[in-house]
Amino acid sequence: MTNSPIGRLAGRHVLVTGAGGGIGLAIVQACLAEGARCSVVDREAEAPAAVRTLAASHPDTLAYIAADVTDRAAVARMLAAAQARFGALHTLVNNAAVFDMAPLLESDEASFDRLFAVNVKGMFFTMQAVLQHMVEAGTPGASVVNLASQAGRRGEALVSHYCATKAAVISYTQSAALAMAPHGIRVNGIAPGVVDTPMWAGVDALFARYEKLPLGEKKRQVGLAVPLGRMGTPGDMAGAVVFLASDEARYITAQTLNVDGGSVMS
Repeated sequence: MTNSPIGRLAGRHVLVTGAGGGIGLAIVQACLAEGARCSVVDREAEAPAAVRTLAASHPDTLAYIAADVTDRAAVARMLAAAQARFGALHTLVNNAAVFDMAPLLESDEASFDRLFAVNVKGMFFTMQAVLQHMVEAGTPGASVVNLASQAGRRGEALVSHYCATKAAVISYTQSAALAMAPHGIRVNGIAPGVVDTPMWAGVDALFARYEKLPLGEKKRQVGLAVPLGRMGTPGDMAGAVVFLASDEARYITAQTLNVDGGSVMS
């Protein structure tokens, strides 16, 4: 006899930003498998093909919402739409982010503004709006999971702006957790290492440009450098998010969990 699914998120409403593909979509899939209703957020006006396919098999538990997290009015509309469809939110997964890199002396203001607008401003004001809703609703078991990065644990010569934004995510996670503890709301994060997603084609191309490498070489190198011997998968990240959102993590807050195959020890 096979065991039935655990349903660790049964009856809960989870909102995931940046969920059109990659890590965000894998998180949605994992949450649905655990019984959650999912509000899936991305920038595109129409749901990406992968989201439409998933929605076809989960018509009653998945809703797509187009929103730009850098626009506070859009975030307010996003939250209202999510509540209208699935009721009070139990978990926010702050996953929307962008990446860029350049040598330190060539890093420009446009790149700085774009990275901080999405990765810090968008993350913070989305979290703030959802936390306000959770406090007012008194949602039991409410929690936030912010996506940081191993890049937030250390500086990198070619990735200064991105590293700084992810360090900010870790810091805001700690501050928000302390602020929300009296309300019984947990705030945690995960710090992925190198993850094999479609975005890595662009990352690899940038490293090839600045480090004078053949295409594909940086990706090969970073995978081999991981103590477990491979890049992570989106599914590796999703399992950690489900854990932090579940009652199994009810006594965990203000933490950012490294999910990186042993690359960073803390």
